[in-house]
Amino acid sequence: MKEVRIGNLNVRGYATLAPMAGVADAAFRSVCREMGAAMTTSEMVSAKALCYNKHDSKTHALMRPYENEKPFAVQLFGSEPEFLGEGAHIAYEYAHPDAIDINMGCPVPKVATNGEGSALMRDPTLAGRIVKAVREAVECPVTVKMRLGWDAEHINAVEVARAAEENGADAVTVHGRTREMFYSGKALWEEIARVKQAIRIPVIANGDVVSGESAAALFREAGADLVAVGRGALGNPFLFAEITAFMENSEFTSPTIRDKMDVLLNQTTRAVSIKGEYTALKEARTHTMYYLKGLRGAAKLKEEAAHLSALGELKRFVEKVIETGSR
Repeated sequence: MKEVRIGNLNVRGYATLAPMAGVADAAFRSVCREMGAAMTTSEMVSAKALCYNKHDSKTHALMRPYENEKPFAVQLFGSEPEFLGEGAHIAYEYAHPDAIDINMGCPVPKVATNGEGSALMRDPTLAGRIVKAVREAVECPVTVKMRLGWDAEHINAVEVARAAEENGADAVTVHGRTREMFYSGKALWEEIARVKQAIRIPVIANGDVVSGESAAALFREAGADLVAVGRGALGNPFLFAEITAFMENSEFTSPTIRDKMDVLLNQTTRAVSIKGEYTALKEARTHTMYYLKGLRGAAKLKEEAAHLSALGELKRFVEKVIETGSR
């Protein structure tokens, strides 16, 4: 099993779960961890919101790891070093994460137009100051999740990664797309390789990992220490087991419909225990759509899944999907 040292943290495995707002909650992260995710990261948390209301229950819920999440990082976003530093301290004291991750990659307008997330790629000096503030505020490793740059004319991931390293970052995760690309087009793995060649700290490569084979190709092309899996794991946490098997040249058995439905039900049951049935089932509709992808009659099943509102309904739905798939 591969081992990577990130600060004082030992990460064992090949693929981490990338943070994904709105979908990578504790329940989903926990099943990914069981499938072999080397490390998980919370949904992004506003550093400023933490500073203004450190006792907010919704923010606390975002930072709370599931019992099997180890190692686990809390991801913070913001644009002001003083708030990032204070927010990191609050998050560290509350959640006791194994690392604090700084978001410099989120492309959504409401974040980027506020100077946060991927907008920080436009100001390497500010990015460095933010890393320094967080580094001075916590005792755990500090990592950065970034993009290649703002757009094709301003690819500056090497410059931002160097600024992060010089100011105390222990690792960087590089998504091989610019902000302008959002999630479209092919990830530019060769640009991640340039970052790896430019810095000494570990580089985690992110973008277009959908199979064990593509993970191995990204390792090869980028020279990365680890890969990060994002959207490829939605509805398919089995991907982590597939990557491990491929990298270790061992056998991987593709999940059956029953396997997929069992994990969906397990994941949703955990979410219910954390958030309550109403919220968990509302969010489970999205995850169910992903788990149904590629199944026979998926379009009709998705119509039905869009109205699930109780755990009992999901249980009956799961049995129906298994029965339909076995005919």
